[in-house]
Formats: sequence, C-alpha cells, structure tokens
Amino acid sequence: MQNSLILVVDDDRRLRDLLVKFLKEKGFRVCSAHSAAEARAQLALNKVALIVLDIMMPGESGLELTQSLRTTGSEIPILFLTAKDSVDEKIEGLENGADDYLTKPFEPSELIARIRAILRRHTPVKEGKEEKILYFGELTFSLKDSVLREGAEKIPLTSTELILLKTMAQSPRQPFSREDLAQRIGHRVEERTVDVQITRLRRKLRDDSRHPQFIQTVRHIGYTLYPDSDEKALPQ
Repeated sequence: MQNSLILVVDDDRRLRDLLVKFLKEKGFRVCSAHSAAEARAQLALNKVALIVLDIMMPGESGLELTQSLRTTGSEIPILFLTAKDSVDEKIEGLENGADDYLTKPFEPSELIARIRAILRRHTPVKEGKEEKILYFGELTFSLKDSVLREGAEKIPLTSTELILLKTMAQSPRQPFSREDLAQRIGHRVEERTVDVQITRLRRKLRDDSRHPQFIQTVRHIGYTLYPDSDEKALPQ
C-alpha cells in the first residue's frame, strides 16, 4: 500500500507541489498533472493506484474527468479536493464516481488517513482466496469482485452504495450505526444522508421499503444487513 503510485491533479501549482512533496515524505510514489488532459497522459503511462483530484479546474473539470473515466470502465479510486462543502454537492460527486471528498483547507494528516482508507478498501483479494457470496432473493453479491448481480447481469451501484453494501456484507447480521456508516463512506455527512443512501440501496436489492427484509433498521442505532444466506465458493 505504502508503495502505491498516487496521481495528484490540480491546476494550482503551489498546492500541487506541496501535495507531491508531502506524499513522498510519507512514503508514497507520486506523479502529478495540472489539467485533465495531462492527467490522461499520466494514466496512459503509469499504473496509478489512486487519484487526488481537484474539482474546479479550467477546461475539463475534475467532475467531468471522473465521469469520463468511469464511463470508459476505469475503477481507479478517486479522492476529490474541493472548496465546496454542501451535502448535495458531495453526493453529486460521489454518485458520479468519486470515492471520497476532502474540503479545502484540510489537514495533511487527514488526507493521508483518507488515502490509506481508500487503498485498503480497494486492495485486491489475493488469488486462491475463498470467495464469499451473499444472496438476496434472485440477486447475489460477491465480496471478491464487489459486484451485485442478477444471474449473469451486473446491477450498477454508485460508489456510495457499494461502500455501504460492502461494509455491511463483511459483517452480515451485525448492526452498524449511522455514524459508523458515514465514516466508512469517508466524508462528513449528516445522518439523513446515510438514510437516503440506504433507501436507494434497498431499491437496488429489490427490498420492500415498507417492510425491508435485507437491510433492516435497528432502532436508535442504524442498520443491519440480512442476506438470505451466504456461502463460500471453491478457491478460484
């Protein structure tokens, strides 16, 4: 993880240089870009583990770059840097493919903590490890490849929905507080925002919102995931 290559994209040269210097001091390998176009060139040349991306850039914005990368199938995790801090704007960024949000100005130590948390979430499962499958009616969720399926068809999830499902799927039938789930999402949100995302995830799981079976509300605490069953497949 510590040897991961981080791509820093920001049109502010001073901030970009400071981030590069700080990340290198913390043991990361770092490359940088001042625009979306230069970022694409870096991605073509290097195997990048994570992108630290400014949203407000001239020309193609960070949000537009993220949308383009996700449309073309890129799964490289992205941490947004932004001067905007409203909940609605954060949700917009996450739903368009960002993995986390950090509002400027920020503490360097918080940036490192968030980078490490994202890299942990995206660490590939080692070959030969058993694959855990959870069942939700006709749907299945694989913890190995983090994909929700109906038969062979993949059901698209936003980054936030995936984080919530994967977090609870790792400990099914165990309650998670709204505060804990917000922290797992990786950005400061209000509890009502977690509730909204849970409602959307329930729809993806074909869960009855009035009488939910798969994601049940734990009064005064938060939520618990109740799959129909789970089993371990043979080693891949």
